[in-house]
Amino acid sequence: MLTVAIRRFYSDTTQSAGNNSLQTNTISTIDSDSSGNRIFKENSGLFGIIDSSDRIIVSPEWLDLKFTDGGMCIAKQRIDGVLLIGCIDYEGNISIPFIYRNMEFHEEEGFQFYIAESATDNSCVIYDSRFVPCFTRSWENYSLSGSEITFKTNSGTYEYAINQDGFRLKSAEVIGKTMERSYVLTVYSRILLSKLSVSMIEKMAEYTEKYIEFAYTGNDDILSDITTGSRSAFTQLFPDDHKILSKELLNISEIFIYSVRSDDNVPHYAISVTADTEIEYSDESSGKNTLTGEYTAVIEYSGYSENDLKAVSGSFTEKEPEYPQTEEETENYSEKDVTESDE
Repeated sequence: MLTVAIRRFYSDTTQSAGNNSLQTNTISTIDSDSSGNRIFKENSGLFGIIDSSDRIIVSPEWLDLKFTDGGMCIAKQRIDGVLLIGCIDYEGNISIPFIYRNMEFHEEEGFQFYIAESATDNSCVIYDSRFVPCFTRSWENYSLSGSEITFKTNSGTYEYAINQDGFRLKSAEVIGKTMERSYVLTVYSRILLSKLSVSMIEKMAEYTEKYIEFAYTGNDDILSDITTGSRSAFTQLFPDDHKILSKELLNISEIFIYSVRSDDNVPHYAISVTADTEIEYSDESSGKNTLTGEYTAVIEYSGYSENDLKAVSGSFTEKEPEYPQTEEETENYSEKDVTESDE
């Protein structure tokens, strides 16, 4: 929807009335701007605009008009029987498409903005006072409380503080799932949030899900979704342990994101994932056995924005599972303790 919303549209309406003076059937002028342009209402109940010389510059064909500070008017029009809201300029050209059911002005902490709600769902686009989109995306839902606004997407909740400069990301919460195991990634660090966008956080979370799936299944094709570089920097969980028969992800017990130092002058970040895992392995003395443990994966990323963000590496910090000791190992360990004690 945002792609449509930020493009410039032009109506096919001719401006043949543009040089005409205000006709006698006009009921009244409704509002004026700082340049002397005025919104008028005709006997038909439709609205148009006249300039300071009483010339009609926008024909009376709109169900409602309202001046803004951005050199545009918020307009209402009925399209296919549905009352829709958009914006027109002072020549009657459509500058914001008629796809909204509501467009509301807000001012918080000295910052002015509009919340435009879609006519087809609950999603919204946020515009500044000159109708430039404040974000490069639409939001599925929002709630405004004083100088704080919370946006929701299909995968997360994001809280922004509003100040005179606009919106500052205060917290991010991404809800995701990998291999049918859910997780919640939360970010509260002010320094980190000043560097990351919502799209970057969501993209890193998505790539992390794919890496975890690769680490447990060994499906190398998955890596093509997260990197175009060498795949050798991405390793499975215990890839060289031939005793392991199967690995099952039980739960994501911890997940967080942090900054990483780098030598290439590009911002680097990492996501740490603690995965509760069940491993089935083959033991020469007792046959098949299972054990559970917590293993930590670190997936590193680099990039300035969502467009150039890429996964750099992925691996688990543990080299092998912590297998139970055999009776022989226990006896040898006890003998070693006794010997060291005697010494």
